[in-house]
Amino acid sequence: MMPASSSPIRGSYTLAEILSQPEVWRSCLRGLAEDAAFQTMRKKAGTRRPWLFIGCGTSFYLAEAAAGSWSLLTGQPARALPASEVLLFPQSAQLAEQDLQAVIISRSGRTSEALRAADLLRGKYKIATLGITCAPQSELEKTCELTIALPAADEQSVVMTRSFTSMLLALVGLAAQGAGLPGISSSLETVETALASSIEDWNGRVASFIAGHSFADYVYLGQGPFFPMAREAALKVTEMSHSYAQAYHTLEFRHGPKSIVAPQTCIAFFLSQSGMQAETEVLLEMKDLGGTIVSICDRASEAVRRASDVLFELRAGVSEPFLLAPFIVPAQLLGYHTGVKKHLNPDEPKNLSRVVLLD
Repeated sequence: MMPASSSPIRGSYTLAEILSQPEVWRSCLRGLAEDAAFQTMRKKAGTRRPWLFIGCGTSFYLAEAAAGSWSLLTGQPARALPASEVLLFPQSAQLAEQDLQAVIISRSGRTSEALRAADLLRGKYKIATLGITCAPQSELEKTCELTIALPAADEQSVVMTRSFTSMLLALVGLAAQGAGLPGISSSLETVETALASSIEDWNGRVASFIAGHSFADYVYLGQGPFFPMAREAALKVTEMSHSYAQAYHTLEFRHGPKSIVAPQTCIAFFLSQSGMQAETEVLLEMKDLGGTIVSICDRASEAVRRASDVLFELRAGVSEPFLLAPFIVPAQLLGYHTGVKKHLNPDEPKNLSRVVLLD
């Protein structure tokens, strides 16, 4: 039961966990400096080998974001698959690739499909396996050769928020260290500090934005490593508010899907630095078509600033892979406040359980 002094919204597990992310990142990053598996994998991360990232649900979108970041930071080939694809279609998963390194992601370390995929990869295909989880001494740790655990990021909530961002930052940091890039600690500290200074304001602005709008559709758009963020954002609003949401590559939205755009369409743009000009052209077009625009970026141009109904700027000035984790936070808040407005409890989303366990 919540203390009498706590408000029902601020006292919820989900909101508290979303708002705790800066301090949790700080704790997790300190822990990685002493994590034996993380330090061992730094050496492997610097070798030329293909990487395969595997997860289910939010952990699969995390895998996609990690794979995209890995390729950008290291120049090594990396890809992502749902655990179910590895189990059901191993022939198309290219598991015979030489020197393949697999990373299996599971917040609980108990997800059945993730565990079965890890067992198949290690047992039948003799593939090196690294687990990443928020649960120490989990089944995943028993199944994989090495496992990185981030217990500070674990959650009481069903919906993954801080666990997603913390595990993603750990993998981005691992890639950057493997690539020998300078200023890694500084970049990680910068995004943590930038989010810490913004997150309460963002929370208030999302609450006000949702209070003043009613939406029939939610659309999330991103390119490159930001496309998995769009997919994860769509999942958050679906899980927490039972809303209909879609994700597309930003420029692909012009090719048919824009037919749904109307004032009751919430269109959220994850704006990259490298694709800003082309992405802004799409944003302006959707504004002209009547869409309600949410913009998430590091630094906004004047055109983006004018066209956005609500704008979230991080102003961290770091390379794009380090921006992925903080950029998802406005989308987490959007899902949460939409659910609360619809008189739902985001702590207990319908039809969902914290861990998917199969017989």
